[in-house]
Amino acid sequence: MSVKRWTVYESPIGSLTVAMGPNGLTELSFPGHTPPSDAVRDVLPEATEQLDAYFAGDLREFDLPLDPQGTPLQKAVWRALLEIPYGKTVSYGEQAAKIDPALFDADVEPWQRARVVGAANGRNPIAIVIPCHRVIGADGSLTGYGGGLERKRALLDLESNRQLAIL
Repeated sequence: MSVKRWTVYESPIGSLTVAMGPNGLTELSFPGHTPPSDAVRDVLPEATEQLDAYFAGDLREFDLPLDPQGTPLQKAVWRALLEIPYGKTVSYGEQAAKIDPALFDADVEPWQRARVVGAANGRNPIAIVIPCHRVIGADGSLTGYGGGLERKRALLDLESNRQLAIL
């Protein structure tokens, strides 16, 4: 059995907690989240080197094994996030349209699916690598982000080759 490991990565948008389990990355979270209680602090070069390259603007797609824990619907939503290209955005409705309708509860009407997808995005345990920051409101506005809208804007600016705002 492999030990779960974690570290704190100092990024331009604040301290990020990074955790890896035996099957891959399990967490990348913003300040205020505590490290997993069942993990030991360690150096995680496999993740931090890619984060360095991402924040330098040199990496557009992460190559890390991922092991997010969630419901079947949440996992489908997070897989759909991985299909959004670097530098692009989609609306919550566009993302919802890519999810198998059978995964939604029977009482969720099609027009409600965007909100359900938004809630699943909000529970994404691996921010940045699973790019929920690339999902925006139907009107193009920035809405909801666990790291705060200023971080969402900074990540979108980085991916649009604009100056990364240091927070």
